[in-house]
Formats: sequence, structure tokens, C-alpha cells
Amino acid sequence: MTTRSAPPTEADVVVTVRGSVAPAEKAHARAKVAHACERVGAPVLYARIELSVHDDPADPTPAAARAEVDLDGHVTRAHALAATMTEAIDLVVPRLRRRLEQAVHRGPDQRLRRRRANGHGAAPEPHSWRHGDPTPDRPAYFPRPPEEREVVLRHSAVVGACSPDEAADDLDVLGQTFALFVNAETGEDNVIVADGTDTYELLEVAATCSLLETAVAVVHSPVRPVPLTVDEAREVLDLTDAPFVFHLDPDTQRGRVLYHRADGHYGLVVPAGVPTD
Repeated sequence: MTTRSAPPTEADVVVTVRGSVAPAEKAHARAKVAHACERVGAPVLYARIELSVHDDPADPTPAAARAEVDLDGHVTRAHALAATMTEAIDLVVPRLRRRLEQAVHRGPDQRLRRRRANGHGAAPEPHSWRHGDPTPDRPAYFPRPPEEREVVLRHSAVVGACSPDEAADDLDVLGQTFALFVNAETGEDNVIVADGTDTYELLEVAATCSLLETAVAVVHSPVRPVPLTVDEAREVLDLTDAPFVFHLDPDTQRGRVLYHRADGHYGLVVPAGVPTD
């Protein structure tokens, strides 16, 4: 495709739909994505957004919006889930705009700083939390007796494969300290962790993801997930008092996270789209 020297117009934005999406919602998505591309300051090769709705009455967020923009060869993606399609669109476009701005404003100094933070002997910031460390500042949860605790299952809020950058941005938008996601580079289930500083920690199965070109500082965790049943993960969580336990499903080898909910129960996060009983 020919590189554009100007941002795409609404007519240039490709909109695809799955499920019941109204024409007005398509037009709204097209206009919002075009507007997000107006000030990127880099050639736009393409811009598109996928809108999908499913009819599962048990899902509180059946509407999904996935946007993708190619800035001179650098693909930037964002996605969002919501109760309605309009809400999903209004959530995904600000995320897309932030990521486009990050992509445009990367510079040599940023890259050098990221290389130093990503495996070249940089030590963690003083008082920063590392996976497996004590967590004195972790928000308290209700001290429910162990025999009364239940495991509450939910799917990851990060839908579709994405980069550590995108996962970190979703983490900030969701207001969470960790997120389970599928790494677009490696295909693995990973966990991104906010440690309270400007650095994020990446927990992987094999630690093969390249982090030299991330827009934010991301470091590899030395911790590797192992296969655990839910009961075994509960034991680890209670014995270590860690904020969560990233482990593998012994049957499927997919990643999952067990954590303490604020109500005193356990939360179990599984990858988005994975069937559950």
C-alpha cells in the first residue's frame, strides 16, 4: 500500500464488524479513529478497527473494539471491552491515541534508557517490588477464614495478543497492579506487573521476549511459572503472602493467575477466550 503523507480521512479507516453492530456505531468508530490519527506526525499506511458483539447474557462486557494503525511500518494496536459498543469505542480510541503518541515520540535517548533498564545490569530502584519479594504496601484484603474462601473465576481483561508495551498501558487504564496477557512476539501467556515506579516487570514461561524497543521500561523477571493445580496455587499464595501466583494449568499448560480478592476470596484469572467449565 502506498504510504500516506497525510492522516487518513474517515473514508480511509477500514471498519469490520462481527455480530449486531449498528451503522451509527460503525460511523462513530470510523470518525474517532480518523481523529486519533490527525496529529501523529508520521506517515499512516493504514488504519482499521474491528467491532464485535456476542450474545452471551452472562458476560457483562459483550462489546469489543480492536483498533490497529500502521505508522510508517510500526503497527500500533489497542483494544477495549465494554457493556455497549459505543462505550468500547470510546475506551479504545484514547488508548490508541496514547500509543500512537508514544510511537511517534520515541528517540535515541529513550532507547538508550530502555536498553539500560532491560537486561544490561541495571538494578531495581530502591524500595521497588520484585516478584517474590515481600509486599508490605499491598492493599489489605478482608481476612476471611481459609475454610470460607471460594475461587472466583474471571477471564483476563486483556483481549488478543499484544506487546508488553500495550499490556502495560492496559494495566494503567484498568488501574491494576498486574495483568495476564498473550505476548504477540512469543505467543506465550505472560504477566506484566507494575512495581510502583516507572518500570514494569515481565513474567514469562521462557524469557525469550525482546525488550529493547519497548516504549516503557520493562525488565525480565527471574521467576518462571510452574504447573500447579488451583489447590496447590492456593497453598503457595497463603504460605508466601505474595500478591498473586502466576502458574501453569497442569492440563493445558496455559498461564493463569491466582490472587487475593479484596473480599477475602481467591480470584483466578485465565486467558481471555479460554473455555471454562
